Amino acid sequence: MADRYLHLPGTAPGRFLTRRLGLPRPTPLRRWSADSPELDGPVIRLTAGDAAPAGNTGYAGVVVDATAVTDPVAPGPTGLGAVHATLQPLVRSLAPCGRIVVLGARIDPGDPHQAAAQQALEGLTRSLAKEIGRGATVQLLRLAPGAAADSTLGFLLSPRSAYVSGQVIEVGTAPDLPVGLPGPRTALVTGAARGIGEQVAATLARDGAHVVCLDVPQAADALAAVATRLGGTALALDITAPDAAERIAAAVPGGLDALVHNAGITRDRRLANMPADRWAPVLDVNLGSVLRTTGHLLKCGAVNDHGRIVATSSISGIAGNAGQTNYAASKAGIIGFVRALAADSGVRDRGITVNAVAPGFIETQMTAAVPLFVREAGRRLNSLGQGGLPADVAETVAWLAAAGSGGVTGQVVRVCGQSLLGA
Repeated sequence: MADRYLHLPGTAPGRFLTRRLGLPRPTPLRRWSADSPELDGPVIRLTAGDAAPAGNTGYAGVVVDATAVTDPVAPGPTGLGAVHATLQPLVRSLAPCGRIVVLGARIDPGDPHQAAAQQALEGLTRSLAKEIGRGATVQLLRLAPGAAADSTLGFLLSPRSAYVSGQVIEVGTAPDLPVGLPGPRTALVTGAARGIGEQVAATLARDGAHVVCLDVPQAADALAAVATRLGGTALALDITAPDAAERIAAAVPGGLDALVHNAGITRDRRLANMPADRWAPVLDVNLGSVLRTTGHLLKCGAVNDHGRIVATSSISGIAGNAGQTNYAASKAGIIGFVRALAADSGVRDRGITVNAVAPGFIETQMTAAVPLFVREAGRRLNSLGQGGLPADVAETVAWLAAAGSGGVTGQVVRVCGQSLLGA
């Protein structure tokens, strides 16, 4: 369903009304397209304490290296004031839909001053993301020494990250890719017959992957149409079936380079009115199937070395949501699963990364059926003042699934326009 309000503030009557009534004034976001794959304007990279060139405006991106900031109050480039001194004059020079990325260091628990200064960067960037406006985004990257950050910076400084803002992402080192990687890749996407899953499959195919599209047998016709359009393979399969993992492994004899868990269902009702037959299917589809299939595919070697596992969580799993105790429990469980599996030495030693995306309000058939005022609240209660699109989730998945993203693991990245709900 189209968001008609989104374009209202761009009209003369809309500007008058929104200003007088104090209504949100969202900026239509600049997203990736084949004709316009990059942001318009220069990207400037500075170290905290540096002065920006005088007179320049219209920056598409600003990167500030604050990794050397080790004290919240010290003078000079090691103090937090150096970040303010560099960023403050640049905020008004940022182009609409521009990007600010602050580079921080991993927090050292043995150094209270460094820990305070680096944690302070999180408060700074999250707050700046809420106030900057004009469709711009702000992120904090915490870098380990020697971090492999090129893929992440490329994503965050591009139109592909349009609906990702206010995030804190840790980037570590990555094992060297074998000769020949990245090359032809095979990806499996569950829930691929429509909506977000279909868009994820299309985006991975755009980036060169052969995509195995999986969905329930009831959606076989739609699934086949998607797979044919993308040059992929259709696999009509109930992901909760006892032999689901074995059948997936048999369908990818060369193994998987990317495993994307997108399939999910809702059976909303308040807990006091929720019988077991509404609770159990949601946990089984959204969480149980992820645990079972991932475990088997890893054990039998169907996930290739340097593979990427991306699971779909939700801001409901972070902040909770009335009437969704089952759904929120399943999506919170995904977060625990991702963090634990990413830390598993056997997984790490094989160069496999495990991450989650947590969508917020995304414009889909499901949200189009939400009552008007609830839908409008979902759209506006974020820093960008609008709902996201399936493409926003898909682009985030594609970044995490890329061969060059080996330094990013154990992360939960919210695709929610910096929703005001939750952390």
